Amino acid sequence: MKKVLIAYVSRTGNTEKMAEYIAEGVRMGGHDATLMKVSDIKNAKELSGFDGFIFGCPTYHKDMTTGMKQFLFLAEKANLTGKIGGAFGSHTHSGESAPMIFETMQYVFKMDTLDLGALNLTEAKIATAEGAKACQQYGKALSEKFK
Repeated sequence: MKKVLIAYVSRTGNTEKMAEYIAEGVRMGGHDATLMKVSDIKNAKELSGFDGFIFGCPTYHKDMTTGMKQFLFLAEKANLTGKIGGAFGSHTHSGESAPMIFETMQYVFKMDTLDLGALNLTEAKIATAEGAKACQQYGKALSEKFK
């Protein structure tokens, strides 16, 4: 069983709900999922011991939050090269955050990212059965990369 860290920022609870659904998908895929707010991760050593990573952040003012930016600098010190990774985010009218995180994982951290790209949902869709299923499928897709 592989261990996956789902680290996220959530102000209104929407991105946190996505993280919970994604964790369900990882578990459906037969692996262990740990959820943590990025603000609770204080150093790069706390990222050790995980085989996969999924980072999530909402989009505010066409950007990711300051907390996520700081976390990504911390994560860069953890040497995640070759680890399996994915990114997700919620938004109301634009969705730049998740693709920015995904591209950082792919091109800066040199991670083995999901072929699906970043998962990006509008806040209205998260509370629907379709939104929950999309998140679960994203988690399952990450689990399948371990095979």
